[in-house]
Amino acid sequence: MNSKPYNLIFGSLFFVILIFNLSLLAEEKESDFYEITSIPIPEGIVLEGSGLTWLDSNTIAVCGRRGQIYTIQNALGETSNLKFNLYADGLHEPVGLHAAGGWLYATQRGELTRIKDMDGDGRADRFETVNDQWGITGDYHEYALGSSPDKDGNTWIVLCLTGSFSSQAEYRGWCVRITSDGELIPTSSGIRSPGGIGFNHLGDVFYSDNQGPWNGSSSLKHLMPGSFQGHPGGNVWYDLPDAKAAMGPRPTLPVSNSRIHIEREKIPEYIPPAIIFPHGVLGNSTSGFCFDAKGGFGPFKNQLFVLDQTYSVVNRVVLEKVNGVYQGVAFPFLKGFGSGNLAASMHDSGVMYVAGTDRGWGARGGKSFALDRVRWTVEIPFEIYEMRVTSEGFRLVFTHPVDRQSATQLQSYQMSAYTYIYRSDYGSPVVDSSNPIIKSASLSQDGMTVDLIVDGIVKGHIHELSCKGVRNKSGDELLHDTGYYTLNEIPEN
Repeated sequence: MNSKPYNLIFGSLFFVILIFNLSLLAEEKESDFYEITSIPIPEGIVLEGSGLTWLDSNTIAVCGRRGQIYTIQNALGETSNLKFNLYADGLHEPVGLHAAGGWLYATQRGELTRIKDMDGDGRADRFETVNDQWGITGDYHEYALGSSPDKDGNTWIVLCLTGSFSSQAEYRGWCVRITSDGELIPTSSGIRSPGGIGFNHLGDVFYSDNQGPWNGSSSLKHLMPGSFQGHPGGNVWYDLPDAKAAMGPRPTLPVSNSRIHIEREKIPEYIPPAIIFPHGVLGNSTSGFCFDAKGGFGPFKNQLFVLDQTYSVVNRVVLEKVNGVYQGVAFPFLKGFGSGNLAASMHDSGVMYVAGTDRGWGARGGKSFALDRVRWTVEIPFEIYEMRVTSEGFRLVFTHPVDRQSATQLQSYQMSAYTYIYRSDYGSPVVDSSNPIIKSASLSQDGMTVDLIVDGIVKGHIHELSCKGVRNKSGDELLHDTGYYTLNEIPEN
């Protein structure tokens, strides 16, 4: 019998198994640095988590799309000792939860509500409308997402359009602020389909918007009073007296099939996305986010951890302001969550809770709903800590000292640049692709920083940089070797 075919088959099978095992090892490396624990949800509770907030040092509250709010005691302890308590029920799809002044505030589709347990039995018995002065038609798309209070006590609320294209009820497609006294202040227009809203460590407000009309890909956007965020579907409400007083005249209508960097030159109110997440690469549906203010979650203090619902992942974002405009880089960070990530909250100790659901959209996590807890293992991963633009290219800072030879070889890097069409149609293909040329790579004396001189960077484009060839001094590869920088502005020096 000829053994050669069998040797070939078994040799090929061994090779396939080896490659498969190596890929598994690569996937498991994240868990060396960040441990994801699935929180067991008691039988009978359907917890499609959409908002999280810490009530005290060991108790977290979570609201869900089905209208419940639960409190979870011993949230930092062993999962076997967690205690779920139904705090409130009957809310209208709340997405956003925070505690202030002894009250729990929930942003429902039609109002901001404050809730309190008056008799101390663990169940809310007082519900008060703080503000309900925005419209609702009953369209499935009309979500309302609320922030925690800003430094002045205002809750920022972003209101989805009626469907993807138009606004059929007051302030749909807008951001409004609700003061501590319950007054509504029209704040920003141009919003399509938010997935999350919150603050960076400086107190500036951001929200995530999802791919669709006038949004070629999902993004993170900076909210400012008087700003236009890109989708003109809700601009009809500029004619309301309160909007006129707060916002001024209606912004110029953007031209469809143009580019963001072209249209923002014509529309002074338009703030471009700070971060564009390449569609199908970092995710499909950007949602909630949080940051680590104390440093207990690893070496990425004050950077943003941004969720994606469809991909069931968390991406890491580093922001900077150039010429007064926010921009920055997004990196892959963590995968392996149970369902479609919608909301995240960081405890002061550096423990992150993530809640989500796959209903209506589907998600890679596999579960209909899930609640996960993430802890840093105290090991520092080898990562690109940050990527910042310079007048001549980009500056990279790493979490480990890098090997000089690998870090200064041009073949260790590869860069491409591209953008999306700014148009009224749904989404966009990648367009205007180019390949900026990396001319030199110089390493700092401490081995932590690399300056890349790049010829051909393009304003308004995403710059995708692969550092696949870079090694640390132990010869290790980067845990995540590619960053995606949204270049709105180029500094002069």
